[in-house]
This record gives sequence, structure tokens and C-alpha cells, in this order.
Amino acid sequence: MSNATKELVMETFNHLHANPELSWEEVNTTAFIRKKLEEAGCTVTVFDDCTGVVGDIGNLSGDVPIIALRADMDALWQEVDGEMKANHSCGHDAHMTMVLGVLQRVKDRKDILDQIGIRFIFQPAEEVGAGALKLVDKGVVDNVDFYYGIHLRPFQETENGKAAPAIVHGATGTIAFEIRGDDAHGARPHLTRNAVEIGTYIVNAIHTIHLDPNIPHSAKVTRFQAGGRSTNIIPGSATLAVDLRAQQNEAMDILVKRVHDVLDSARSLFNATITITEEYGIAAAVVHPEAEAMARSAIAAVLGEENTADPIITPGGDDFHFYTIKKPHLKATMVGLGCDLKPGLHHPNMTFERDAMFNGIDVLTKILELHSKGEK
Repeated sequence: MSNATKELVMETFNHLHANPELSWEEVNTTAFIRKKLEEAGCTVTVFDDCTGVVGDIGNLSGDVPIIALRADMDALWQEVDGEMKANHSCGHDAHMTMVLGVLQRVKDRKDILDQIGIRFIFQPAEEVGAGALKLVDKGVVDNVDFYYGIHLRPFQETENGKAAPAIVHGATGTIAFEIRGDDAHGARPHLTRNAVEIGTYIVNAIHTIHLDPNIPHSAKVTRFQAGGRSTNIIPGSATLAVDLRAQQNEAMDILVKRVHDVLDSARSLFNATITITEEYGIAAAVVHPEAEAMARSAIAAVLGEENTADPIITPGGDDFHFYTIKKPHLKATMVGLGCDLKPGLHHPNMTFERDAMFNGIDVLTKILELHSKGEK
């Protein structure tokens, strides 16, 4: 990779890192990437009802495979150095940079572009688990044959300089709900239903949910808000949220049902109004063996067999896997990139070794080269 290309990659990353945008709000990010795609000669598609952008290049005649690369775009909203702000603590700025870096590497490679079609998919709203489903509805993968993603990995999972050919994400779920009632004087608890007590019952009941211990899973309350500044008021209302994790989609289905059972029990026991305000989830990974094998070959060719890690099994989630569930014809996998990421994903002060992005660019480029040669 030339020094000029490396400088362009770092300029791209620095811009994206300094200008994070939240889910469904990636307006400026979309415009920035659209310009990069057009300048490289891509045919570009944007959407009138959502953010995100797609760029096509290469042989799109329909007679050769179409290989797609995906980068997620959105940032998280969190407290950083005492200030609430958008923050790229999940590495999406790096993911976009790497996919754009691949475009720079292949845009003049006729040996690749004549043999395959390439689609660069920049997807919004991964952090809320909705962007992939939106782009599936837009038809962006209908004619795609192989689909690859990439994600930075924490140092505990993958060493810097190594990469894995698959990330076996677990299923994740969120159930948020409200307990609604009237406040009462602290001296008269018989006049209301204490939302704190109802919420505590729910928290404790969720802790009694147990599935097969051989399947990693968890269910825990991650938000519980009730009451105000006055301590002599019994709060009648509260808001809670439950985070669910399971390594298998079937186990997640059971967890969701059990939480609903707990809420039904609380409604009956306390004669309380409990309303679900938000419920969504992300499916567990469906990795295609052909895509995984291609990624493994590319990693070994670029980084060496000794730096080719085993597939990563993680309780974290990614909506990338909705693509393969909704479109079973897709042969997909997500590459896990070691980059000395610390302290961890979603930590407000997350850092990683920037030069590792060049390993990711090289691996993704090699995947395209192998496909252009018809290798399996």
C-alpha cells in the first residue's frame, strides 16, 4: 500500500472519528461517503426515507458473482469526560474507513473488476438493531452472492496482528416497560401500589430464569427509574429495561417468553398496569461455511497461518446477521480483527491500534482477489 493511500485512509478515519452521528441521524456521514464513492467511480444509491449509501463497481452484468462488503455507520450516545455526546466507541468509524480503503485498493484493478461485481454497503442504525432490516427491505442484497463484514475485536478476544474468519455473535434482546400508577403520601402506602416494590419483584423474578447452562445466556435489568427528589412520596410509576443475551436463537425465544411471563405475573399479583414500550432484538450469527473458508484463506495469505485465529464466539450482537436470516441465499461471514482494542467495546474511552486497519483493508481486498480468481 502506497504512502499516499495510507495517508488517505488516516485522513478518512480522523474525519469520521471526529464527526460521529447517532442511529438514523448519519446525514453528514452519508454525504461524506457518497462523495468518496462517486469520486472512485461507483454507481451510488441513496434512500429518500433513511440514511445509508450503497456503491457498486466492477462487472455488474449478472453473469459473474456479486461480492458485498458492509460497514456500519452509527455512533453511540454516552458520557465522555463528563459530557453526553455521540461517540464512536464501537469502531464503526474504523469499519467505514476500512471498506473505503478497499475501494481505493481495487478501483483501478481491472483484473478484479472484470471478474466480479462489488457492492459497498454503508448501513445505518446498527446500534439499535434496525439498519440491516431496513436495507434488506430496500433490496440491497437481493442479487448479492457473498457478503462480508468486519469488526474490531477487544484484546481479550483477538491479539493485535491476528484476525478470525468469523464472529459467532449471540442473539440479543431488549424489553423496556412502564409501571403506571398514582403517587401517594409516604405515610399512606395502602393508597397506592409502590412501583419500586413492583419493579423489585420483577428484578428478582428475572433472576430466577435459568436455561440450559451449556448455552451461554443472561437476563438482567439494566434500567430502573422511579421516584423523584421528595423521599416522602411513594412512587406509583417507574420505567425499567431488560437486556437479554443468548448464544442460540432458540434460547433467546425462551428467554423472551420467560420475561413476558414475569410481567404477566406482576400484573396479576399487584393488579398493576405494566405496558411494554419497546421490544426488539438481534439474531444470533448464521455463518456460511464457504464464506468463512474464503475469509480464512484471505487471512492466512495476508497475515500468515500463525495469525489466523479460530472463529470468535461472543455474547455481543450485530444486526449483520439479519441479512442471512432474511435472505438465506447469502453466503456471509464477519471478519474479527485483532487491534489491541482497550478497555473494551462501548467503553467511552475505547482505543485501538490504528495501523491494524491496514490489516483489515488487506484481508478484505484479498477476499475480493480470491473471488475474482474463482477460488473456493
